[in-house]
Amino acid sequence: MDFSPTQEQRQIQDMVADFVDEEVKPRAAEIDETDEFPWDLVDEMADLGLMGMPIPEAYGGAELDYHSYAMALEEISRGSGGLGTIVAAHISLACNMIYEFGNEAQKETYLTPLAAGEEIGAFALSEAGAGSDVPAMDTTAEPVDGGDAYLVNGGKLWISNGSVADTVVLFAKTDPEAGNKGISSFIVRPEEDDGFIVEGTEHKLGDKGCPTAELRFDDMRIPADRRLGEEGRGFVHALKTLNGGRITIAARGVGIAQAALDEALKYAQDREQFDQPISDFQAIQHKLADMDTKTQAARLLMHQAADKKMAGESFVKEAAQAKLYASEVSREVANEGIQVHGGYGYTKDFPAERFYRDAKLNEIYEGTSEVLRNTIASELLD
Repeated sequence: MDFSPTQEQRQIQDMVADFVDEEVKPRAAEIDETDEFPWDLVDEMADLGLMGMPIPEAYGGAELDYHSYAMALEEISRGSGGLGTIVAAHISLACNMIYEFGNEAQKETYLTPLAAGEEIGAFALSEAGAGSDVPAMDTTAEPVDGGDAYLVNGGKLWISNGSVADTVVLFAKTDPEAGNKGISSFIVRPEEDDGFIVEGTEHKLGDKGCPTAELRFDDMRIPADRRLGEEGRGFVHALKTLNGGRITIAARGVGIAQAALDEALKYAQDREQFDQPISDFQAIQHKLADMDTKTQAARLLMHQAADKKMAGESFVKEAAQAKLYASEVSREVANEGIQVHGGYGYTKDFPAERFYRDAKLNEIYEGTSEVLRNTIASELLD
């Protein structure tokens, strides 16, 4: 397999890298400190066509291949882990759900402004008692008005972009007795749908700038024409969407690992001890060598999964492996980055500690490392 980028893919990566170096990195510490949604950066990304990268141009997107999308998200995450999550949740989850499972009217009405970056999307699946165990969700959507509408009650937790989203893809039980076959998916418009309530946002270890919201639905009435596909298909929709999303979480992991490596390299060459740069010491050289090797391996797994997806082949195992390995590598490389910085790495004077805090989330959201190991084993044993 040859994952060497084409000229067009390299141009896209260079364009995003320049944007990140000029606009995102200088703001990253501020975003981390204030934890405010970076509206101006999101607007700039929309102008660059980055808020709908893999979505067809007919629906407001840039129609990029998944290699280009992953490379671009890697660069964005290299600048800010929170910004990487904003984009991944918006595109890989919200946009892709509507693109894959919406009808033509739904795509034209709701997907187009999302992909153009005019609106922000969110994906509301998890609940306090239903994280990895999706069928345990309590949120319900009861048909009313002779089937012309649904009345939604319940709540969701840990929803990226949830407090700022214009469109939320929501999962709820339309048949509470049918297990995973009783879950359906819907398009929700927070500003239009009475009963949509943002309870608050989490104060998190990292991933700052991307609000993680708790949502509540009190007799929220939504029209039936906003259901995505047939009733009872929501669980299948969620699994397929999360599978594709794992490629982009792998990209986020690779981007954070690369950022940690870049800073460690620079620091090791600048910092002197015993009258020489610490990069002259073999112990530091070995750390840097391992950091780069792991980052490169994670990047290849990411592109392997993207390649399978683009070829129309099953990529469940490949996406799980890419996300699993890149998630753990991002934490390991960030940890070694702190060690290379020594005492300075434990302070906010350098970005090393931020990379570590941002990296940890990769092992939890969109499939924990434990669940992904189950997925990989299942694919191997099938």
